Amino acid sequence: MPKEHATIAASTSDVAPPDVFKLHATVAQVFATRCATAWTSYLDAAQAATRPLSEASAAPDAFWADVTGYWLDYAQRSILFWDTLRQRGNNWLEHEKAGKPPLLHFQWEMVADARQFAQPVNYALVRILPPAGVETDPQRRPFVVIDPRAGHGPGIGGFKEDSQVGVALKAGHPVYFLIFFPEPMPGQTLADVSRAEADFLQIVAKRHPDTRKPVIIGNCQGGWASMLVGALEPDAVGPIVINGAPMSYWAGNDGENPMRYSGGLLGGSWPALFASDLGAGTFDGAELVQNFEALNPANTYFDKYYTLFSKIDTEPQRFLDFERWWGGFFMMDRREIKWIVENLFVGNDLVGGEAEWSEGRAFDLRAIRSPIVLFASLGDNITPPQQAFNWVADLYPTTEALKANGQVIIGLMHKSVGHLGIFVSGQVARREHKQIFDLVEYIEHLPPGLYGMQIEEKVVDGAIHYDALLTERAVEDLHQLQKYARRDEIPFEAVKATSDVLASAYEAYAHPLIAALVTPAGAAMRRSLHPQRMQRWALSDLNPFLLPVKGMADWVKANRLPHDEAGGLARLERTCAALTSATWDLYRDLRDAALENAFFTAYGAAGLFMPSQRRTHPEPDDVRDDKPLEEVLSRIAEGGRTAAMVRTALLLMKAGTGRRRLSAMKRARELAGRDLGLLDMSAEQARAIIREQASIVERAPERALAALPALLPASSDRRALLDLLARLEMRLDANPDQKDLLAKLRGLLSDTHAGDSSPRRRSLERPSKRRVQNGADGTPTIPEVASGT
Repeated sequence: MPKEHATIAASTSDVAPPDVFKLHATVAQVFATRCATAWTSYLDAAQAATRPLSEASAAPDAFWADVTGYWLDYAQRSILFWDTLRQRGNNWLEHEKAGKPPLLHFQWEMVADARQFAQPVNYALVRILPPAGVETDPQRRPFVVIDPRAGHGPGIGGFKEDSQVGVALKAGHPVYFLIFFPEPMPGQTLADVSRAEADFLQIVAKRHPDTRKPVIIGNCQGGWASMLVGALEPDAVGPIVINGAPMSYWAGNDGENPMRYSGGLLGGSWPALFASDLGAGTFDGAELVQNFEALNPANTYFDKYYTLFSKIDTEPQRFLDFERWWGGFFMMDRREIKWIVENLFVGNDLVGGEAEWSEGRAFDLRAIRSPIVLFASLGDNITPPQQAFNWVADLYPTTEALKANGQVIIGLMHKSVGHLGIFVSGQVARREHKQIFDLVEYIEHLPPGLYGMQIEEKVVDGAIHYDALLTERAVEDLHQLQKYARRDEIPFEAVKATSDVLASAYEAYAHPLIAALVTPAGAAMRRSLHPQRMQRWALSDLNPFLLPVKGMADWVKANRLPHDEAGGLARLERTCAALTSATWDLYRDLRDAALENAFFTAYGAAGLFMPSQRRTHPEPDDVRDDKPLEEVLSRIAEGGRTAAMVRTALLLMKAGTGRRRLSAMKRARELAGRDLGLLDMSAEQARAIIREQASIVERAPERALAALPALLPASSDRRALLDLLARLEMRLDANPDQKDLLAKLRGLLSDTHAGDSSPRRRSLERPSKRRVQNGADGTPTIPEVASGT
């Protein structure tokens, strides 16, 4: 990215009014650079596309064979292509007629229908029935999947066998799914939906009383829906896994994430209100799908169809399966979309604690105590990593603030997969989601902090094995995700102010008139003529011109003669396709550059005169549970056997490299069994012990070690801990610092059994063989190893 791009953000900070001219000059310069870059990319793509033609040569006698074979193949592919589109249209009609049921790969049974609740909403809880050959254990922790309600219907989390649902079932977990129906219940709100989802979790917990709280899997907008439930009813949720979920809507990078400018360029929230009024109080999900498709016009208008055409013998079923889900458009109530747009898309109020679920009562994400796993991708242009992760830094300005709140957050970043690939890719399900689901069993016993997760791949005897590696990170590292220290978010404050004014004017003057003129029948007619629907029913058996296509396709399948893809005309076809796709990409790049230019031209100057009001939460000394050091250390000699073993484990972790492997966690649990005592208590009790001991070890490690024998007055408890350490040392790979610490622990606990019970004296009598640093009170310190990278 050229260096001058940074001046867009720099010019939108709090500067003097004359710099308005500098801002506009900079915006124009960046726009020119973006256009030049777009043309350069196009010319490079065109050169790469035409290179195979210049290198090709064919003998004259082979030319006519190539021509006849290619055009026969082309004609056959064309017939099969149009027949596939006809099938797509018929599938759409059948799905509409059936009431648009969930497109899950698995059978399911209804558990609870929220349309029958006292405050009805169009949601239901279903249980996924395991397929033949798969058994689930009701004693294992249940998983609950929440799909996005962003224009499409439910099912993306269980779209195929290799999916989130499939991975959880194969691991033996009971799986539940939150489905929703095409039409909202009259007057339902997002708060009503969140309360219903909390009730569903209570139902799941009652069905599995002997397990820990349910794991919530939230996809895209189902991710922030999961977070809303966790904030509303923190005692009802277990670990939360959110995949490709937008949480910080203003975040992103210039030149990379154009979708974040849409709210400002459209004037804020009033277009969504206008669209709802045209729908007689109902917002059409096809509008959201249209916005998604506009992001990548090359794929929308050409690539996906050419892929079908070029691979017509193998691609149709995959195409039809996906299009069945992609073409199922679901509605929202006007009040729902109004809350979403004003509080999330435009207002970005959720992370600031200003998104109210009722009068004067806002969602507070800091109320969530369950561990949270964030999964995003660098290849996602709908929910870029900045939108998935920046909220953590907004809620917790420092690592100390995060730890003080006792929170565990794990981030996983994919390098290239697109937005939908996070949910539907079978490879992602087998690799990332499987490791995430395995990790869920262990993350509740991690000390508070921010962790980066990586998936390591090994090939053993020809088979691929994956392992998850956790590395402790600093919250401050998240600022590296977004350029310019997030100063480019300042103009969005002006967008919010503009939106509030325009929405108020629309509600006062336009809404009453439009609402009076629009009828439900007229709204239904307009929906049926929406381009997203027309392209489906127009290419179906309703179209009499397509009636002969099925018979012709059947004949072609019986007499199929595919052509050699190495032929000259086949290469020419691929060249033309590549040039067409590159041309669409050029259009997209020029369009996005123009939109970005228009956004900063319109709102950048306003940002100069608006002090940044980006909300942040209190500094670490005001964060809940951040107790003074004296109060923390007042219990340093209390806690008993479980606290002692947890403290020992944390001391060993601190002496480590700051990295934890999932395979090592599994081995440690197998060796320790129930000796730690954490598995026999509730998750809340276990987390409380871990938080307290982590705070002691983090803030006074040398004193934590010296006081360890006081937690184990009984010789049997000391022997139990020594036996556990011996088992761990034999089976786990310890680094030199950890080996020295193990020797020190053995000496410390053995001395306790032999004589003096003074922690300080024992520590001084049995120093490690390595160089010992003395603390302020004279006790030896544990080697201070960096906790993260």
